Amino acid sequence: MLFLLILAPLLAAVAIFFGAPARKTALGAALFNVVLAGYAASTWNCSCWNTGFQVLENPNIHLSLGLTGISTVMLILSVIVTLAAVYSGKCPDGREKLWFSSTLLIAAGAIGAFLSTDVFFFYAFHELALIPTFLMIGMLGRGNRKEAAWKITIYLALGSIVLLAGLILAMNQMEGWAFSDLKAAEKYQNEIALLLIIGFGTLVSLFPFHSWAAPAYASAPAPVAMLHAGVLKKFGLYGLLVVGMKVAPDGMAHWLPWICVLLLGNIIWVGLVTLNQKRLDLMLGNSSVMHMGYIFLAIAALAANVDNQIAEPAAVLLMFAHGISIALLFSLTSIVERKTGTLEIAQLGGLAKTAPALAFLFGLAGMASIGLPGLANFAGEVMVFFAGFYDWKDAQGQIALGWVQWTTIIALWGVVISAVYMLRAFRSSFQGPLVKSTENATDISICGKIPAYLLAATLLVVGIYPQIILQFLK
Repeated sequence: MLFLLILAPLLAAVAIFFGAPARKTALGAALFNVVLAGYAASTWNCSCWNTGFQVLENPNIHLSLGLTGISTVMLILSVIVTLAAVYSGKCPDGREKLWFSSTLLIAAGAIGAFLSTDVFFFYAFHELALIPTFLMIGMLGRGNRKEAAWKITIYLALGSIVLLAGLILAMNQMEGWAFSDLKAAEKYQNEIALLLIIGFGTLVSLFPFHSWAAPAYASAPAPVAMLHAGVLKKFGLYGLLVVGMKVAPDGMAHWLPWICVLLLGNIIWVGLVTLNQKRLDLMLGNSSVMHMGYIFLAIAALAANVDNQIAEPAAVLLMFAHGISIALLFSLTSIVERKTGTLEIAQLGGLAKTAPALAFLFGLAGMASIGLPGLANFAGEVMVFFAGFYDWKDAQGQIALGWVQWTTIIALWGVVISAVYMLRAFRSSFQGPLVKSTENATDISICGKIPAYLLAATLLVVGIYPQIILQFLK
């Protein structure tokens, strides 16, 4: 039945291409996946969800799907954001086929990557999702869309090539390509880990391989920004957890100092860059890059001590929370642009007076992204910081701060940075007197509220009861 989660958006995309009502067909497929994913999540540890068949002549490569705790969380994230993405954004007249079919293809690729239990198809599904991403940015994006499309194409293509080299080097030492065959490589662990860190890191926008992300999200249509920043970018983090830590645990530990330095580049350097942004879309794009550093911090804690019981759940919970919050922010930002005609922060102001519901939802999403208690991101970030100090004492009980502990202490300043840029942007855009661009703005419509409330409710539920996600990660 897991194949239906991939087939539904694929078949819907084909149907749209051949003339089916685009929006209704896309909504039907997205709703179907939400229902099926909900059923799968309720019985995720049942062996009935593990299935597959051979599609290549190589006997070691099979198209097989299955559910683990981590992949179940990623599946839930994917279907929720997909449903919201189908609802979000304003499709240009006459481009419904490309708009909705591309959105569904991105979703199908992301779901396929997370459900695959074979490394080859894990990689292949991700590459499938990148093709409609490039097309949507280049053809239906805004601003310097062609430049952004080429930049993201070049960066992610190079990252994928490096990643493929690392996967091949690792899999040549395995008995097969299935995740169940993964074990610590006997040779070249340092080289494998380096290739995987660079490859997966580029796809995740790890500093300094990050400069493609913010311009791409700023230029992308709302559904693409929501799906890529919210879901597809988690592929690299997921890959480091389920592949990198299994095939090269010693290699990951070897490169731990560099991982710590680079993730601080995300948190501190990119955080300072975010402070200097003048547009909402670029601010959110850089904010997304910044917050990847916190998830890498959890991965660094796991690399430092594979027995760290908090690190993996912390990374996965924050991946889920960030995916929901950034998807909501990009969805609302597209509405702000439609209502006001601009995303320049200096040209906005007083929007809460004419669009109170929009202001409330943007404020809630913004507070979630900076870790306000009671919302999902707070639970994830707190767990990350606890993971960073999991083994801060030596065997004699004396304080012994290592790379991860010092990195965690420095990373705490990122909380201050993110609060400053988000609160300043909210105050400038939604508070104060009305300006020319906002005086005639209308509030968010009913159709716009549906995906926004779906994502906002998810942030609240997981924030109040994070166990609803953590139960899959025991």
